[in-house]
Amino acid sequence: MSLIMSKEEREAFLADLHVAVFSVAEGNNGTLTAPIWYWYDEGGEPWILTGENSRKGKLLMEAKRFCLCVQTETPPYKYVSVEGPVSAIEQPDLEKHARPLSRRYLGDEMGDAYIEQDPELKGQILVRMKPERWLTTDYAKMGSLG
Repeated sequence: MSLIMSKEEREAFLADLHVAVFSVAEGNNGTLTAPIWYWYDEGGEPWILTGENSRKGKLLMEAKRFCLCVQTETPPYKYVSVEGPVSAIEQPDLEKHARPLSRRYLGDEMGDAYIEQDPELKGQILVRMKPERWLTTDYAKMGSLG
């Protein structure tokens, strides 16, 4: 029995609300790994917002690829990992990108308050990924263990 998710299952799972674990190569130091908010619409490209001059931003410009991994925290455990090259680095739009992302993770009121701290998105970049490699597991496919 395979625990691998179908294309539809993995895309739906990635589109759900999770905090991702972000990873990017850091030269001889190995990998920078950190939690991050992200956005994904099924069939599209996942994207993140980060500071252009942040450690993540600088490493993304150099490595030109990254990985996101999302998971459940309770049984039956599931995870989706997606990795690929940066497909675009662009200026984020407040109403199209930053506000919806903040509201997704904080709710409307707190999301708006978070955005008002930097409504011009100074120094922020939006980084898109072209998904190339997927790893998935869904332990719910094992059925009952008892």
